[in-house]
Amino acid sequence: MAQTEFRNELTMNEKLDVLEELGRKQSSDCPTLCSESDPPDGGRLAWATAFGSFLIQFCGYGYANSFGVYQDFYTRIYLTNQPPSTISWIGASNSYLIASSTLISGLLYDRGWFYHLMIVGSLLQSLSLFTLSFAKPGQFYMIFMVQGVLSGIGMGLMYGPCMAVISQHFFKKRTLVMSLVASGSPMGAIIHPIMLNHLLNGTVGFARGVRASAGFISTLLLIACLSMRTRAPSRPTTSYIAVARKCSREVSFILMTAGIMLCQTGILFPVFYLQLDSIKHGINVHFSFYSLVILNAACVVGRCTAGIIPAYTGLLNLLITSTAACSIIMISMIALSDISSVVVIGVAYGYFSGVYIAVLVPLVTMLTPDLSELGARMGICFAFTAFGSLLSG
Repeated sequence: MAQTEFRNELTMNEKLDVLEELGRKQSSDCPTLCSESDPPDGGRLAWATAFGSFLIQFCGYGYANSFGVYQDFYTRIYLTNQPPSTISWIGASNSYLIASSTLISGLLYDRGWFYHLMIVGSLLQSLSLFTLSFAKPGQFYMIFMVQGVLSGIGMGLMYGPCMAVISQHFFKKRTLVMSLVASGSPMGAIIHPIMLNHLLNGTVGFARGVRASAGFISTLLLIACLSMRTRAPSRPTTSYIAVARKCSREVSFILMTAGIMLCQTGILFPVFYLQLDSIKHGINVHFSFYSLVILNAACVVGRCTAGIIPAYTGLLNLLITSTAACSIIMISMIALSDISSVVVIGVAYGYFSGVYIAVLVPLVTMLTPDLSELGARMGICFAFTAFGSLLSG
């Protein structure tokens, strides 16, 4: 009897030792597994993806924000049969479709279609610009469909996913990196106006000038597609209806969406009309060509500093301050009369509008408790706020 009890006790002790050893092994493996699932906040793959996203912004919203050059060229030379307010619908529709297309691209991104969206969006963007070069003077509807609609859809398929993918690679530095990526837009809006003004208003002409611009854009988009990589594996996600129901019960998300939509109704006015207003007020034509460059150069500074300031002020406080400043500066465009006023308005508006735009995606990210729903939430938010961009035309 004593031997039987001794054997049972020995067997029990062996089992406990095995369980303790397994427990120690699992606890030692857990930090490694957890660290592998968390964003690395750096590394070659992460920064290559950030660089590719920067190029997407450069070729996407960077080109869309250069529409002021086309607005001036169409109004004075190419579409003289249409009033400026009608021509501005081309740029407004383009901006609307960039934002509203995230309703589709956000859902597809959550389902693991990131590479498909980048490739299809790049092809549509390149195709639209090459097709635009074949438009003849007075062909408003062709230009509207190609530059306003087709190009807007192409950019829209890339815009949301290229920002959302940053959250897979960065956590602590997420706001800073998103701000740096967003600075690609004003950086593009510095280069593109200079290039387009010299091509369209020079000896090259509209057709060959737009083709040269299309070739430049296509090359950069190719580099961007080769640079970006996803990190999180694709997995089944909740439907848009389920995410929309969650959003409809979140007061903070509703107020944020409504506020951004109201801001979008006027945010593009200086981008579309600053160059044209400068020329109409008798300011030197060659200097007026650089008015958008001044605005967007300040916008680069605004977007870069927007990644640092929120640590001291908070994202929401910074957004409110920047929108209030943009409103005041926009009203001051009434006083535009000479070169100095163009410079002051361009620098001031460029900086604060850059801050405003840079904090939008980080704010949506901050109000997203489950990052697997980030693409869907961005799509829902920007689909509503896009109506503001459409009304701005």
